[in-house]
Amino acid sequence: MLYTMLYMSQRTQVYLTSEQRRRLDEIASRQRKTLAQVIREAVNAYLAEAPPESAEALMATFGVAPDIQVPSRDEWERD
Repeated sequence: MLYTMLYMSQRTQVYLTSEQRRRLDEIASRQRKTLAQVIREAVNAYLAEAPPESAEALMATFGVAPDIQVPSRDEWERD
């Protein structure tokens, strides 16, 4: 309980199928972890693979090509 109060900010209830629960229980048993630990690790792995938010992606790419030469608009052909 103390761990939950100190480190976890929100309790979440999730409904699993019997098969999902059985497989997660097997993984937890093999790895000698709690079910909650296995689920948190799975969520972290999923989030690490998720695409970044638009603003985050923009900030991550800002300034990656500081030497790029952009031609002036005067060089564009007009019909």
